[in-house]
This record gives sequence, structure tokens and C-alpha cells, in this order.
Amino acid sequence: MRALLVVNPKATTTSGRTRDVLIHALRSDLKLEVAQTEYRGHARDLAREAVEDGAVDLVVALGGDGTVNEVVNGLLAHGPGERLPRLAVVPGGSTNVFARALGLPNDPVEATGVLLDALEHRRERGIGLGKAMTEGLPDRWFTFTAGLGFDAGVVGRVEEQRRAGRKSTHALYVTQALRHFVTQREQRRSGPVSLALAGREPVPGLVLAIVSNTSPWTFLGNRPVYPSPRASFDSDLDVFGITRMTAFGTARTVRQILRSHGPSSDDGTPDGPSGKHVVSYHDVRHFTLVSEEPVPFQVDGDHLGSRSRVSFTGVRRALRVIV
Repeated sequence: MRALLVVNPKATTTSGRTRDVLIHALRSDLKLEVAQTEYRGHARDLAREAVEDGAVDLVVALGGDGTVNEVVNGLLAHGPGERLPRLAVVPGGSTNVFARALGLPNDPVEATGVLLDALEHRRERGIGLGKAMTEGLPDRWFTFTAGLGFDAGVVGRVEEQRRAGRKSTHALYVTQALRHFVTQREQRRSGPVSLALAGREPVPGLVLAIVSNTSPWTFLGNRPVYPSPRASFDSDLDVFGITRMTAFGTARTVRQILRSHGPSSDDGTPDGPSGKHVVSYHDVRHFTLVSEEPVPFQVDGDHLGSRSRVSFTGVRRALRVIV
């Protein structure tokens, strides 16, 4: 099998020596070309060129969720199709939500072993993805989440810290979330975002809106976080929102999304967060988030500036993934 390995040399958890070991292992089973990313968006460009050249059967992303997102957007630059190369992922970031949601080990060496076994036994699956459309930006595919409002503001704060030289850690995210909570007092009381769903009354006053393509939404260390526990690669998109973020109410919601979500209803559906200020929808194909003022917007943990209107679509079986 002809394969392109897209390597982010700045990936948080893989050293040069580890990458060399992984490349050697993959070359034992694949006709492998290796390309290292050199700038933001380079992984997208490499994957798009691979599709247009028709030279590879498989694109492997070695890096974090940002690298995976770029590769996915390159593969789907001209839309889904049966002739697209397959996607495989070797986790190399600090969180690796997409890889872990697929059931891969968080260790890159162990994940490479799983990948080689999957190739040997021809294991793959089709997965659904989300697509975000907003004025001023190209359409953006996402693998596990997008957000408008408070959570995207936290992502923006973390990116500022990383540009200043801070290492991306779970502690950094928690610290910035707490600081954002303290400084955004007015916005927490009356949110500017409305959710527009076809055939339904708009839901106004959202402080944050989290769009999920799978579950969990993220991890704090080894602990999964579940704002939309029924979200799945096999369904369309889920939406979770909060209309007011008081200290007590937010603490209650945080406890809910961090608790274990075992089956609870007659059909085995897991519980999700609930409360007076909680809004949630499951398996929605099309919807739009509209804000009274520009608010932060993020896709797969990548801050994309502030936006006033973003439309979302769930696309089933958009890619084939080796697992």
C-alpha cells in the first residue's frame, strides 16, 4: 500500500527518536513517503496534493488534533468520495481527542501497533464529520468539535499562552478557563448567541454553544468530558449550550459532564447534563448559530477568530479510517 506520513515535528509528546522508530515500523508494511510540516496549514496542503496526484492509498497523520484536522481538510478539499485515500492517525499531541474517540491507545508506539494490525486485517470504518460554514473563511471540516462563545474564548486564551512560549497542558486549559470565567462576568449573565433549527423556534441567550461530532468532547488527563454523551461518528451533530453561567450552576454542570455516563434509560441511552439553563439537541443535520456581536469561534481546538454567524452540517460516512 502506498502511503504518505504527515509528521508534525512540533508534536507535544513525540521526540525525534520516537518518530524515527514509528517511521521504521510503518515502512515495514507500507511503501511510505514522509513529509514534515513547516507552517500552519502545511498538513492540509500535503493531504490535498496527495488527493489531486492520486499517488497514495493512505494518509497517516502523526501529530495532535490540529494536525489531524488539517489532514482531513486537505483530503476533503474537493468533498467526500469513494476514491479518496484512507485516513490513519498516530496520536502525538497533548490530548488526541479524535484518535482516542476512535478507540486508539494514547501512546504513539502502541497506536502504531494497532494501525499495523488493522492494515494486516483490513480493518476500516466510515465516519461522519461536521462541516462549519461562515463568511470570510473557507468551509471547515471538523472531526470532533466546534464551538462559538465561551469555550472558544478559552481556546483563544490558550493559543495566546502557547505563542508566548507556554506548553500546552491540561492544567493550562483549566487555568485559562477559570480566568475567562472571572473576566467574562457580563457575558455569562446574558449570552449573545442564538441557535436556529429548521422548523423550531430559535433558542436565544446562549453563553456558549458546543457542537459535537463524537463523544467524549475532550479529556482532562485520562478523564473524559461528556457535554453530549450520545454524539457519535455514526450520527449527525449534537449541540450543547448554556444560557447563563452562575458559579453554582456552572459547578453543577461541570460535575455532570465529568461524571461517569453509563446507560440509564430503557434504550441504553446515557444521561447528559440537565438543568434550567442547559440546552441540548442530538443527531441534528443542519443548524445555525447567530450572535448579536462577534464572539470567539473554534474548530477542533483551533481558534478561528470571532464570528457572528456560523452554519453547521453533519455529513455521514465522509471518510474511511483505518482502525
